Amino acid sequence: MKLNLSLDDFRSQMATRGWVVFEAAVGPKLLARMTADLEAAWDVCRAIQVRNGVANDADRTVHHLIGIKPSFLDYVDESEALDPYLEAYFGGKYVLNSFGGAINTRGRTSYAQRIHRDIRSYSGDMPLLLNTLVMLDAFTPENGATFMLSGSHLAAEKPSEEDFYARAERAVGPAGSVLVFNSNVWHAGGDNTTDHTRRSVTPMYARPFIKPQFDYPRVLGYDAGASLKPYARQVIGFNARIPANLDEWYQPPEHRMYRGDQG
Repeated sequence: MKLNLSLDDFRSQMATRGWVVFEAAVGPKLLARMTADLEAAWDVCRAIQVRNGVANDADRTVHHLIGIKPSFLDYVDESEALDPYLEAYFGGKYVLNSFGGAINTRGRTSYAQRIHRDIRSYSGDMPLLLNTLVMLDAFTPENGATFMLSGSHLAAEKPSEEDFYARAERAVGPAGSVLVFNSNVWHAGGDNTTDHTRRSVTPMYARPFIKPQFDYPRVLGYDAGASLKPYARQVIGFNARIPANLDEWYQPPEHRMYRGDQG
């Protein structure tokens, strides 16, 4: 992964705008694998959405990709290059909170196109969650690049629809770019008015003491942590698990399920 922003510039833009774009950060080989795997993951997720009666508002959205196809776990390894930036944002360790994606085509809508922020309670200056979005295809205004209301992470109130669209900027970039933003920023997906698909995956991170949306260590298997690189083991959440019995609780520090450096 190649990053085109200094740590000082990252801190400055995150403080003022609340978001940054690392252009063309992900290499073409991994990008191609993730794109193909996203389409396959859609088939898996859609079958379950339909079976469980929740298909109406989730059109072409996928969730919790870790464990469905291997390229998404490979992206976690690749994204270690982002670690200095994410640690600067959180002021310490962090874990994966969710890992979803979207496949946007002309005429299709989903909940992601409503004005929203991805943290339910405004956290102010306390960085609890962080959004990222990997552009598997180029993001342009025509194909629905995300609307971002710069500076809205500094206010608790939701903007009116008129104010939002009057002031929002578009997060554009070539394929492989990574959008990173404070989860307090109000944003909305745009409409794809082209005949070309716009795909993305959306890893979201949190402080380790916040409950993730999915139990990724359980998905991969609790014994899988030993085979992962240290960064992936940390981000997937193997160092921030919850003991289920007293034998797991009473362990020396190096064997504890929730490690002492997790905040």
